[in-house]
Amino acid sequence: MVNAWATAQDVIDCTGVSVTDQQLAQAQAAIEVFTNRIYADTARVRTRDLYWLGRAVAYQAAWLAGQFGLETRMDATQIQQDQVSTTLQGDGLVLAPMAARALRKVSWMRSRTVHVRSAVEGSGPRLGDPLTDAADDSLVWAPYHGGP
Repeated sequence: MVNAWATAQDVIDCTGVSVTDQQLAQAQAAIEVFTNRIYADTARVRTRDLYWLGRAVAYQAAWLAGQFGLETRMDATQIQQDQVSTTLQGDGLVLAPMAARALRKVSWMRSRTVHVRSAVEGSGPRLGDPLTDAADDSLVWAPYHGGP
C-alpha cells in the first residue's frame, strides 16, 4: 500500500490507465514537490483540496506510465531535433498537463488578489475631508488634558 492522495484504482477510474505502486509513489513524490505539502500533513488539508490533490496524483501517475527516462531529463523549454522543434511550458517535461490543471484548483496554489487602498480611499472607513464637521462622528474623540 502506497501512502498517496490517490490509489491505483483512482488512477484507473480517472484515466483508464493501470499503474504500479512504484509509479503511484513517484507521482505522489512529484506532486508533493509541486505543492510543497507532504502526505503526512493530510490532516491539516481541507477536504476539497484533498480531492484535487488526489486527482493531480492520479493524472500524474497515468502520465508517468507513458514517460521514458523522466528522472534523467534535462530542464528545457525548447527542443529541436531533425528539423522538428517544440516549445514546452515551464514544467512540461516533468508535470502532467491534467495534473497541473488539478493543482491550480488547490486553494493555496491559486492566484490571489490583495486589495490595497488607494490614496483616494484613505486608510480608514471614511472618505472626504476629515476636518469637516460632517466627519466628526467617524473620528475617535479623546479629551484634551492640556499641554505645553
